[in-house]
Amino acid sequence: MTKSITSMNSLMKIFTSTFIKLPAPTNISTLWNFGSLLSLCLVVQIVSGLFLASTYSASLETSFTLVTQTMETMDKGWLIRSIHANGASLFFACLYIHVGRGLYYSSFMMTHVWNAGTTMLLLVMATAFMGYVLPSNQMSFWGASVITNLFSEVPYLGPTIVQFIWGGTSVDTPTIMRFFTFHFFLPFITLALVIIHITFLHQTGSNNPLGLSSATSKIKFNSFLSFKDLFGVALTTLGFLYINFYSPLLLSDHENFNPADPSVTPNHIQPEWYFLFAYAILRSIPNKLGGVIALLLSVVILYTLPFTHVSKMKSTYFYPINMVLFWTFIVTVILLTWIGARPVEEPYILTGQILTLLYFSYFMSAPLMTKMWDISIS
Repeated sequence: MTKSITSMNSLMKIFTSTFIKLPAPTNISTLWNFGSLLSLCLVVQIVSGLFLASTYSASLETSFTLVTQTMETMDKGWLIRSIHANGASLFFACLYIHVGRGLYYSSFMMTHVWNAGTTMLLLVMATAFMGYVLPSNQMSFWGASVITNLFSEVPYLGPTIVQFIWGGTSVDTPTIMRFFTFHFFLPFITLALVIIHITFLHQTGSNNPLGLSSATSKIKFNSFLSFKDLFGVALTTLGFLYINFYSPLLLSDHENFNPADPSVTPNHIQPEWYFLFAYAILRSIPNKLGGVIALLLSVVILYTLPFTHVSKMKSTYFYPINMVLFWTFIVTVILLTWIGARPVEEPYILTGQILTLLYFSYFMSAPLMTKMWDISIS
């Protein structure tokens, strides 16, 4: 009895120090809400995914029919599927804004926190891709065929890796079964990384918009900042529910309503919107292996930021040229997303190549410009 009381007290102490008495900067803005929103999105995806998994059967031939029947016959099945599908879009919208905020305010200087977050980004992207394949519709089948076939460019082992992923000579039932397995347990690994991410964050303390030391200007997380988070959660939840009830198919492709047919290739194969920027980068490189490397590098390059930061000040707020570079980068990502949904033809090919060059040049030019600005004002 004494041990259980001690354990309960220890848990309460951890909870209190983490969510109530945590010292936080007084000047953090609404952009800091997206960390808590991402936690909410992850929980929603796991819970809705568990409901869907209980009615799913991994098979290329029957998965599409089963998913359709789940939406039509299971009580609130259409709503659960809509929440899970649109929840992925909300997840990535919050994730990209969260990353963008980290870039602007140089949150990557907290190296362990940043690297854990980047790892989670990669895991979430892999999880979302495999989940996109599971309904076995026309677009998901061909998307899986195209993307997995990219591994064939790995020197020497490429074809073997592709056959291992497929579980055969093409995307078929073994592929769907393997994707379902990984799609099921990767969110729990992500959840473990979230705990590590938050632990590192609480050890170093939150960054703030000015990037200056806030040791003398901190308040308890509760209640001022917790109410800000709850207000953001309430607004996001209302908007999310509105979409699920009134426009659940807002972001769906018409090919998603057709069962997978290996004999018919869609006119234009494209992934979900949150992968389009990387897909545009992949297509912009004429060499297939070069495209695969550029695709991976478009996300992995985030790991390098803590080591290329050479400025005296943290926040981009103090570097006017870098502010222009940052917003140019944001526009570039948006345009790459648009290009990724265009056909592979001119002028989209050339435009995609120019935007890809601008995308990667940001990571090289931003440190250089901050260094030059520091020298000019010293």
